[in-house]
Amino acid sequence: MKLLIKGGNVINADLNECNGIYDVLVEDGIIKKISEGIDEGLADQVVDASGKCLMPGFIDLHVHFREPGFTHKETVKTGSMAAARGGYTSVFCMPNTKPVIDSAESYKLLEDIISKDAVVNVHPVGAVTKGQKGEELAEIEKMASLGMLAISEDGKSVMDSAIYRKAMKIAKNAGVAVFAHCEDKSLIEAKGCVNSDEYTKELGLPGISNAVEDVIVARDILLAKEAGAKLHLCHCSTKDSVEMIRLAKEEGLDVTGEVCPHHFTLTSDEIDKDDSNYKMNPPLRTKEDKEALLEGLKNDIIDVISTDHAPHSRDEKNQSMEDAPFGIVGLETSVALTITELVEKGIITPMQMAEKMSYNPAQVIHSNKGTLKVGAPADVTIIDPEKEYVIDSMTFLSRGKNTPFNGWKVKGMVKATICDGKIAYMNQEAAKNFK
Repeated sequence: MKLLIKGGNVINADLNECNGIYDVLVEDGIIKKISEGIDEGLADQVVDASGKCLMPGFIDLHVHFREPGFTHKETVKTGSMAAARGGYTSVFCMPNTKPVIDSAESYKLLEDIISKDAVVNVHPVGAVTKGQKGEELAEIEKMASLGMLAISEDGKSVMDSAIYRKAMKIAKNAGVAVFAHCEDKSLIEAKGCVNSDEYTKELGLPGISNAVEDVIVARDILLAKEAGAKLHLCHCSTKDSVEMIRLAKEEGLDVTGEVCPHHFTLTSDEIDKDDSNYKMNPPLRTKEDKEALLEGLKNDIIDVISTDHAPHSRDEKNQSMEDAPFGIVGLETSVALTITELVEKGIITPMQMAEKMSYNPAQVIHSNKGTLKVGAPADVTIIDPEKEYVIDSMTFLSRGKNTPFNGWKVKGMVKATICDGKIAYMNQEAAKNFK
């Protein structure tokens, strides 16, 4: 099977590779040729990408697909379909499912579901401790032998530093990354659900201070330094997190950080007290924190844009701010928010977008993906950067519709997603240019 993508603007974060207007020929899931004027007769299928951007397929290091155990929220099938619509060709699923992904057995269970239902590459992330209880180490080595690329206790932090340090050493020896959810729950007010600041106090909502995140970021960096582990700090939200990542990089530590679109777009003073779609963990922070995140993205202190895609049912989110679960969906809005809030405003360049959504995530997990070059896996995202539209959550392919961005006017639409040389998603307009 040969697929030819014609006349797209190739944007590679890897500067050693082609950047500019090119045709891309794909054969058997591999990029075979990138050049001008490739003969359409060489291909079985042709996609006209003129006027569109071609970026390496996006990689989301942080999603929740809820399967097994919570399929009323999301499944591997619906989550991967949402990923494809959002331009993602690889995603990493957090282990807080039922059962928790903490053993070779549970890892294989999820892998079986993925092999049957996923429309893009879905990688299970293993837990750090059994049952995510923070008491006994999970089967890290056994899961790594099955292909696991990262461990995480996402949804909580491992509060026992000795256990966490031991896990980091095992991860180092096994060649897997440590994805850190940084949250000291002992510092959270009872039923804390939003940022702790003057505005949220006026709303009468219990808060979560910056220190809840910052204390664990500092600890985890120090533990990773001692263990020699690869540390990836998930969903950074505070100004001091950015500064600590900067200092860690200056010291030469193997530390990377990610930011989610909701944190670089919204602030706590935009929260609607009666709308739990503004409730996420970590919470929306202040304008000062948001500005620090933007500077971190601009200056490449922050390496990765991830979504923390966290679907919930309508009934679950239709509770009060205090009682509703944390989390919003993000796979189908990430590209548009990144273009609208970052690229269009000159905070990052299209090249940096490709870097933070594709190339850098691949580097974190030592993958050969994240670049468009001959011999690389044919993971390609085709984007119309000028397309304006209004976000409509009812069109989401995800089971979750929980987003604060419903009704937002944005710019930048995914036209097609090609995963391993196969079309995983194509919108109706793009389909008109498909031969």
